[in-house]
Amino acid sequence: MRVPPAFHGTGISRRRLLACLAGAAAAAVARPVPLSAAAPDRRVLSFVHTHTGGRLTIAYREGEAFLQDGLAALNRFLRDFRTGHEYPMDAALFDILHDLRVATGAAEPFQVISAYRSPASNAMLRDRGRGVASGSLHVQGRAIDIRLADVPTDRLRDAALTLQRGGVGYYGSSDFIHVDTGRVRRW
Repeated sequence: MRVPPAFHGTGISRRRLLACLAGAAAAAVARPVPLSAAAPDRRVLSFVHTHTGGRLTIAYREGEAFLQDGLAALNRFLRDFRTGHEYPMDAALFDILHDLRVATGAAEPFQVISAYRSPASNAMLRDRGRGVASGSLHVQGRAIDIRLADVPTDRLRDAALTLQRGGVGYYGSSDFIHVDTGRVRRW
């Protein structure tokens, strides 16, 4: 083995370098795993609401257990901003968002355009001709419209389609995607 150029002139011989590397490898293998490494996976999401300006960063799951305080905070944050009505959001939707963050490598918070919609809000938007479905999964707490500032919307759409975990709508001209926990489909 040749001594790397970074060690030339340092007085470290090849034998000494190999001994140091072997010692470091042995220490890494012998070191016990800290308890924190064995702790369940903690899932955290960050949001900014485009209509209210509200921000939220919250842990919603640890391992297989959903955190009730986290889910309650998410339900409050994702309430119908027009009426103030809250509704229990489908926790599987949060797992989709978490997996989208991981898949895209996003660092910025999700920008929420729309989450839960009360039946009254949904009917109002439908009456205004905004392409809103009468049986929208937003009314059931199973859909969210989002974007990420640091991920192109078409790349976010492609990542959501790859997950194959629900509906994915792409609104390129409005710069957001819709994801839901319904059947797998796209538009």
